[in-house]
Amino acid sequence: MDELARESAKLMGVSAMSNRYLVLVLTEPTECNEARFNEYYEHTHLDEVIESTGWKSAQRFKLAGEVGEACPLPYLAAYEAEGKSAQAVIDRLNKTRSEREQSDALNKKTGRVWVFEEIGPRHEG
Repeated sequence: MDELARESAKLMGVSAMSNRYLVLVLTEPTECNEARFNEYYEHTHLDEVIESTGWKSAQRFKLAGEVGEACPLPYLAAYEAEGKSAQAVIDRLNKTRSEREQSDALNKKTGRVWVFEEIGPRHEG
């Protein structure tokens, strides 16, 4: 890691010896607010999360099929993050919440967050 990257990481609360994580967030809109929810999430929320947390990337998905146990919520946001631990990643998300616009179109009562630690290299075809 070069000096500029090291200083930038330090400012964002990430050490040079950080682990990589995939943060998965399942959500749904509040009743009758699906269009507002999608507009907010895609055009405001994802970028604000990246900016406020220092995470690397974000992308949204909508459930299109399933096998086995039913998925509890239809929308998924996947974020690539770095941190000392999974708890540090969650703490960063919570600590920076006040820096992000909140929307009543997002059902905060049903949202769920999981943090997965990278354990192997990325395989690409």
